[in-house]
Parts: sequence; C-alpha cells; structure tokens
Amino acid sequence: MNVLIIGSGGREHALAWKIKQSPLLGSLHCVPGSAAISELAECPEIGQEDHDAIFGYCAAKNVGLVVVGPEAPLAKGLADYLTGKGIKVFGPSRKGAMLEASKQFAKEFMDRNDIPTAGFKVLYSPAAAREAVSANRNYPVVIKADGLAAGKGVRICADEAEALAAVEDFMEKRLFGASGAKIVMEEFLTGPEASVMALTDGESALLLPVSRDHKRLLDGNAGPNTGGMGAVCPVPLTGAEERAVTSEVIQRFLDGLKREGISYRGVIYAGLMLTPAGPRVLEFNVRFGDPETQALMPAIKSDLLPLLLACAEGRLEGKELELTGGTCVTVVAAAAGYPDTPEKGRPITGLYAPEEGVQVFHAGTARKDGAYVTAGGRVLAVSACGADLSAAREKAYAVLSGIKFEGMQYRKDIGL
Repeated sequence: MNVLIIGSGGREHALAWKIKQSPLLGSLHCVPGSAAISELAECPEIGQEDHDAIFGYCAAKNVGLVVVGPEAPLAKGLADYLTGKGIKVFGPSRKGAMLEASKQFAKEFMDRNDIPTAGFKVLYSPAAAREAVSANRNYPVVIKADGLAAGKGVRICADEAEALAAVEDFMEKRLFGASGAKIVMEEFLTGPEASVMALTDGESALLLPVSRDHKRLLDGNAGPNTGGMGAVCPVPLTGAEERAVTSEVIQRFLDGLKREGISYRGVIYAGLMLTPAGPRVLEFNVRFGDPETQALMPAIKSDLLPLLLACAEGRLEGKELELTGGTCVTVVAAAAGYPDTPEKGRPITGLYAPEEGVQVFHAGTARKDGAYVTAGGRVLAVSACGADLSAAREKAYAVLSGIKFEGMQYRKDIGL
C-alpha cells in the first residue's frame, strides 16, 4: 500500500520512521515533508492545505491511505475533501477537528457529554473578559485563546494582573490573530498531567500507551509554555485512573460523537490532569501529540500501518497493540530565542548514527550546503528506549550531549 503523510515536523518524522518499517508499505510520501523526512519518503513541493493538488498527487501515485499529522489541515476540512473523492484518510472530519480548533466547542462538547473537565467561562469581548477577571476570586486561573495557537495560547495566571495581561495579549494585541477573538477562562486544577491518546474509528477505540509531556521551557517547570520540551512513555496510571479514563473520558467521547453525528476516524488526544477527585480533561487534540509521538512510536512493537488503515476503514474493533517494553524518553533541543524569536540557520554537528535504541527526529531543520542547519524553534528530539526510566534518560542525554548548534537549549530534567 502507498501512504501519504501530511506535515513536516518532528511528529511526522516519527510517523514516517514507524510506517516505513511496515511490510505492508509500498511507497511512502509526505507533503510538504522536510529534508530529514525526504530520507524516508518522497516529498513533492505541495502545500499541506492545497486540497486539489494533494488529491491529484494521490491519484497519480495510487495512494491508498492519507495520514494527516497537524491539526490545521484537518480544521480546514482536508479529511472531508479527500474522503469525498474516495481516498481513505486517517484523520477526523472538519467538525471533529473543532474539538481542537475551538476551546469553546471542546469545553461545551465535554459539558454536554458529561466528560469531566475544569469549570469554565467563554468570554467574547475584552470588556467582558476584564470584568470576569476583576470578579474572579480564585487564583491561579487559566486563560486560553479559543482557536489554534500552536500549543502556546494558554496562560496560567497567578493573579489579576497576569490575567489582565493575557486578555490584552490574546484579545487586543491579537498575538495569535483571530484565535484570540474569544477566550476561555478556566478553573486551575492541580495534579500530575498525562497525555492519553487512542486510535478510533468513531465506534471503538484502542488506547495507546500513556505519555507525559513537559511544556515549560526551563528545568523545574519554569519559564514560558512551549509546544513541548520532552516526553516520557509509558506513564503508569493506577487501576482507578485507568478505569476512569476508559469509562468517563474515552467511552463518553465516543458516545458524544454518535450523539452529535460527528465523523471521526483518527486519533483522539486527551490532555489530562490527574486530580485528587479523578482525571479531568484539560484539552482535546485531534492528532498525535508532539513531542509525545516521538516517545510513543519507539514504544510500539506492533505494525502501525494496519491499525491506521483499520481506523480509516471503520473496522478497528478487536484490534490489539503490542509494546516493546521498557521506557522511552524524548528530549527536545530548541533554538536560541525559542519560543518567541527562535534563531535559524545555525549549523548542527554531531548528527551521527545513534546507538541502538536511540532515534533523532527532526522538527525544525533544513539542509544547506549538504549539512543540516536550524530552521525552527524546536529543532530536533532525541528519543531513547531503555529497560527502565533511568536507563532511557541516560541514553537520551548521552546522545544529546554530542549534538551541537549555537544557542542550543534543552531541559535537563525530562522524566524526573
């Protein structure tokens, strides 16, 4: 089977690496891809939101399955368009993608379908938002831009001044454009976080190993929020937590899809806070997490391609997943200036073939004069598998210590 991946980042590099191992694979393609992905797949010069060109390429290359990596093409209806043309797609419909494209839609979906989440208010104007902030007596409080913001549209505000600054940045300065036209003000929850992903065909779901992302830029969970500075997989849940996730989150999500007539064939990501009162959903994402995917793919022993195809064809029920065992730790190396103004064009050295059980996934790199240079905020991720967390961490940091570029920054406490 010929497969086309949509996307160009570290998540798509990890998906390409995993799908490339499938004995069912014919040829692998990626739009728009990257220099690193081009070592695994054919990468034509097509925009990831150019529906007509993507369909034409699928027809020309006899593509049997399209796997959509990022959320933006899904929110713009790529899955709807391609399935309407008879192409099988791993990725939800435009309406399903609203679960990530609008925080309001997601929170109200959870509310309607009794999925446990934090209390919230939707605010439609700066004046209403300032009034709500002034009236709030419970800090910290969480302020979220309603729309897509590349994982950066969330502020945990310690006091009224920080909350008002978030309102100004999101709604008036429009740091994230139209995504900040509305905001969600949300109750602050405490507890360990967990990233729960499940493959689904809209009828049944297959739970993937639970992972944990590290969002803050600096050690000790300090500094600004980022798209993610590292991840660990798997993260154990207690029996009670696992039962609650299965029954109160995943099953109620599936029931909600059916009740509301939402076509959803892909992966659902529930970002959870494991509170003393039980798991609470912080957010839904409608695609594989990044950088969680870079820790997840090496942890899966099963052939991934048949599972993705089963989702697209609506026959996931009864499918099982085999894991490699042990733990995978992923550490992200970011550019100087990330997350606000990352420096680009810095030569990268030390990208030798890593030892067994270690993969380097490229997120923001490009080729220049035959060598890799930085080309994004999160530059690359080192993913290492070990018998336990300690062994995996040791491997990941040993390989990362040999990689160099000017201004490189990474956390030293991933997995601690």
